[in-house]
Amino acid sequence: MSDTPKLPRITPFGETAVLFEAATSLDLDVQRRIWAFAETVETWRGVVEIVPGIDNLLVVYEPRELAFDRIVSRLAEVWLRTGPLDRSPRVIEIPVIYGGANGPDLPAIATAAGLSVREAAEIHAAPDYMVCALGSQPGFGYLAGLDPRLATPRRAEPRLNVGAGAVVIGGTQAGVIARASPSGWHIVGQTPVEFFDLANPTPALLAPGDTVRFRIEQVLS
Repeated sequence: MSDTPKLPRITPFGETAVLFEAATSLDLDVQRRIWAFAETVETWRGVVEIVPGIDNLLVVYEPRELAFDRIVSRLAEVWLRTGPLDRSPRVIEIPVIYGGANGPDLPAIATAAGLSVREAAEIHAAPDYMVCALGSQPGFGYLAGLDPRLATPRRAEPRLNVGAGAVVIGGTQAGVIARASPSGWHIVGQTPVEFFDLANPTPALLAPGDTVRFRIEQVLS
């Protein structure tokens, strides 16, 4: 059941942007609606940039072409008649080596769930994950679909450097680190797939709405 409020929350975000918040927590139906909404808003005269998030949309606009009051009323009006995006998703398969030095946090997650390391890896690789949004770093996709048995709060002390390709869990979401960076997410595996490459015409491998499937290459104890 959707927790979408009857009226979305629309607030200023600096002097030339507004944040449109459609829900208070992750809702896959609302997320598909956000993507359709974003495609419409992007075509408006005066809109400079859009950034779809999880159940929200940031809209950067040119005030000389689109007044604040006008964009707020228009966003609310168009949202009411926007349905979920109806499009077959791209399916991207990601090979993963789970556990061992490649996934140092997997044993603890498995133990907390009453599972073996192999069972935890199989449960992680079983779902089709939906890319809800890109953010945090270039190419990082927030993935919905994690089995609740593996949901784990983020680390109290983030690691200072997590390498690209680390397959991670943070709360109820999964992801893959796209660029070496600090991270408080738990590392369960490693993939050789590159998620961000400036040499490509489209640098980010993932896009909102894609489906990600993890494939077990090996499970290390």
